[in-house]
Amino acid sequence: MSTAGTIDRPLTHDPQKQAPMKAAVTTEPAGSATPDFTTTGANDSRQNRTREMQLIPEAMARAHMHERMREADAQRPAARLVAARRMQRRAERASLRARRALAMAVMN
Repeated sequence: MSTAGTIDRPLTHDPQKQAPMKAAVTTEPAGSATPDFTTTGANDSRQNRTREMQLIPEAMARAHMHERMREADAQRPAARLVAARRMQRRAERASLRARRALAMAVMN
């Protein structure tokens, strides 16, 4: 099955070259009081509006990922500080062990 294009991967990004949307079937009688206007400007704006609405979830996901990246960037310095303090305590303990070992060696 070969498709010309999908919403996620359109054949072209130029709205003029894309296939026009099919008009919805109305249930109004033939002699209805509201005339059926199908001008190209209204059709194009309707098509662009639905395309924008179809892209809303993608834009929301992009904004969500941007927010998560900003939070991760904000948390990195805190994580580095915690790691630095942990390494400092470890170095201080090693220094105390070395000092104790030196004192034991001098005393004996």
